Amino acid sequence: MPTFTPCKGKTACRDDGERCITCGRSFAEIEQTRAMIDALADFALIQGYENIEEFAAYVAGKIEKKVKHRRGGA
Repeated sequence: MPTFTPCKGKTACRDDGERCITCGRSFAEIEQTRAMIDALADFALIQGYENIEEFAAYVAGKIEKKVKHRRGGA
């Protein structure tokens, strides 16, 4: 199973045409991740949440629990 490596910022990106050679992730993976983050940010803005840190922590925790459950390690 691969290890996730976070982006180091768009200015750090270097590519070989298919992957970022800085973080090793495919451009398709990076784009899909950005799209999901943008959708969550848009949702939070539409809802008008003042406590964005709590919303972000809630989403992160839910993702972690859901993945562990689906892997059979809940």
